[in-house]
Amino acid sequence: MKTIIKTDKAPAPIGPYNQAVLVGDTLYTSGQIAINPKTSEIELDSIEHETELVMNNLKAVLEAANMTFENVIKSSIFVSDMHNFSKVNAVYGTFFNDENAPARETVEVANLPKFVNVEISMIAIK
Repeated sequence: MKTIIKTDKAPAPIGPYNQAVLVGDTLYTSGQIAINPKTSEIELDSIEHETELVMNNLKAVLEAANMTFENVIKSSIFVSDMHNFSKVNAVYGTFFNDENAPARETVEVANLPKFVNVEISMIAIK
């Protein structure tokens, strides 16, 4: 059985999907982009700010499922320009401790929704 996870502390979906789905003890988050959940506006001030907003949106979704970044076992990062990898990685890394960091892939893509520069999704377990 699946449970839909919703929170107003992260952006509402912009299509036919949910912020996350919990199946048993496994949480699958949808990709988050740099939408400010308070204003519903995209914030592209810098790649660092964008990444921090994405991670904070994911944090809100995890918390809605009674989880934290400690529960994350896999992250998928999509960037529009691999030259931004080190900046994205630096911000992303502040949300994890190295000993318990999840598995991850980072992929450069041609475009992302709303033409943002980074999108991240996660899988977490209780």
